[in-house]
Amino acid sequence: MVKSQFSKIFEPITIGKVEIKNRIAMAPMGISGLCTLEGAFAQRAIDYYVERARGGTGLIITSLTKVENEIEKRQIPSIPFISVNPGHFIQTASELTESVHAYGAKIFLQLTAGHGRVGNPTRYLTRSVAPSAIPNYWDPTITCKELTTEEVESLVAAFGKAARIAVTAGFDGVEIHAVHEGYLIDQFAIAMFNRRTDKYGGDLKGRLTLATEIVKEIKKKVGPGFPVQLRYSVKSYIKDWGQGGLPGEEFKECGRDTEEGLKAARILEEAGYDAFNADAGSYDAWYWAHPPLYQEHGCYLPLTEQLKKVVKVPVIAAGRMELPELAEKALAEDKADMVALGRGLLTEPHWVNKVLGGKTEKIRPCLACHDGCLGRMGLGRPLSCAVNPSCGREKEYAIQQTNEIKRVMVIGGGVAGMEAARVATMRGHQVSLYEKSDKLGGHLLEASVPAFKKDVARLLRWYEIDLADMNTEIFLNKEASPDVIMKEKPDTVIIATGSQPAFSDVQGIREETVVTATDILLGKKQIKDPSVVIGGGLTGCETALWLAQQGRTVTIVEMLQSLMSGGIPVPHANKIMLLDLLKFHKVKILTHTSLLAVLSDEVELIDTSFRRSRLPAGNVILAVGLKPEQKLFESLKSTIPDIYLIGDAKQPRNIMSAIWDAYEVARNI
Repeated sequence: MVKSQFSKIFEPITIGKVEIKNRIAMAPMGISGLCTLEGAFAQRAIDYYVERARGGTGLIITSLTKVENEIEKRQIPSIPFISVNPGHFIQTASELTESVHAYGAKIFLQLTAGHGRVGNPTRYLTRSVAPSAIPNYWDPTITCKELTTEEVESLVAAFGKAARIAVTAGFDGVEIHAVHEGYLIDQFAIAMFNRRTDKYGGDLKGRLTLATEIVKEIKKKVGPGFPVQLRYSVKSYIKDWGQGGLPGEEFKECGRDTEEGLKAARILEEAGYDAFNADAGSYDAWYWAHPPLYQEHGCYLPLTEQLKKVVKVPVIAAGRMELPELAEKALAEDKADMVALGRGLLTEPHWVNKVLGGKTEKIRPCLACHDGCLGRMGLGRPLSCAVNPSCGREKEYAIQQTNEIKRVMVIGGGVAGMEAARVATMRGHQVSLYEKSDKLGGHLLEASVPAFKKDVARLLRWYEIDLADMNTEIFLNKEASPDVIMKEKPDTVIIATGSQPAFSDVQGIREETVVTATDILLGKKQIKDPSVVIGGGLTGCETALWLAQQGRTVTIVEMLQSLMSGGIPVPHANKIMLLDLLKFHKVKILTHTSLLAVLSDEVELIDTSFRRSRLPAGNVILAVGLKPEQKLFESLKSTIPDIYLIGDAKQPRNIMSAIWDAYEVARNI
């Protein structure tokens, strides 16, 4: 037990009249795909939350749960709906709360009025609603229906009814979603979106009437001792409609600025809110509300530090807080009273217990990639995690001990190979991992070079530690040829030989100025200005940003109509922030354009209208994709019955795909 180093994390805290055993909360995250057909918690959702309680989390805050589904009618199943079948909701929710309580954790139910202008029209059965007739975020050609005064009052009443149901189901409190992220209640609070002339509009106090009436209605219905906390964005970071402001960028705030945010917090505390679960951002600046890897860890702390100075109730800070030292420091320096971990608890459900046990090096890191969480939900798939495939299906995907021990050879020490070796070892098999180079990591090595991708380096270190702790047999600098493999006589062979950069077949492609993104990142080739990056996918864009942040002159050349528009979709928050960063750092972008030839110190380009042009080029950096390395697999597939091809060797994709391939194969050996 290592309480001394992280003593603040393990101090109890009280919200309202509810005592919480430590200062770590599970941040509220949508549980798309984990709900029943009638809008209640499916068994997968129960298992998901209980696993985090079992891992030591003090306070579980659930997914947003809609208080009604008539005014703004959303498709079912999706998120929980407390009013569709209250009896069914209580039955499933009570099983959840009872199980969470068994581990000494508390659980708050997050209640929402809905999405308003930020609701995706494809997921709703009725027209978007809003405080006023304003454009829908996803489709600005749709003008939202302005809610009537009576409809808003009915929403307030629905919160009171929902709170009664929450009490019956055994929840310890509720969190109101949200004067936060630009959702419906937040739209009422922001002058940019609220042009009403009734009691729910006007000055700041008028625009906060909906939020204040909600807390008063809940307290009236269930009593003043029942905690009601608020999910609260201190600052909106809206530069314009559909446009966010970057960290460090000077712009005029069109949403809620910090001064107004602090003033509003005082009004809301006086109305009766017992705590603020604080963050920042809006859909227009989604990379603040859902910070991707390009945001700093602890990105909300400057705001929560100010919030704590103006309110007396507890302040919970989110915003990439999953580094234990950072969480402890924020609490010790009085920048927050609690720390909320979202994606950090998706990757590592036992975060709290590992910190308590002095095993912080065993905490699996979040990459802030959004591929397994928001990215999957954006594709209509169930919530999970890129580096933890069992997330959201904890019971079905748990690793079980094998009844038949096999000799398993894993060929390739990239992320797919490491994951396969890890899982197969956990199953109880005799595992040997072969890597032809002198270090593990594969493409993780170059991927971890930019400062904004240091969590990839943490993931690599986590694998190295885990494999060492399990005594997995690892052979470096040893290429597993067919002869070596046949001599070892394995029962199972997993081929994870990875991929190699693809080269375009154009004139001059072998010129000295032509390098791969991999070689540039690993420092194998000297960077020469100006740089022309060929390929506007995620790798090309991130390489260009890394170069531009060093003060380099960079141009991206992309044959498609826009950057990051081909291949695996890049999650929305990550994509829009990367695009804004490229613009901010003055990276030149040429779309609908292809490389025609590489000359001694320039490139010749051609666009879709067959216009030719030339650009000076000290470096021509290829980021046009990867090709799978399948030679070894092809030589063995007709000889070894139990052989598998995984990761980039099967098809180059992303880290999530490589890990998920490996986990699925290895857990069934």
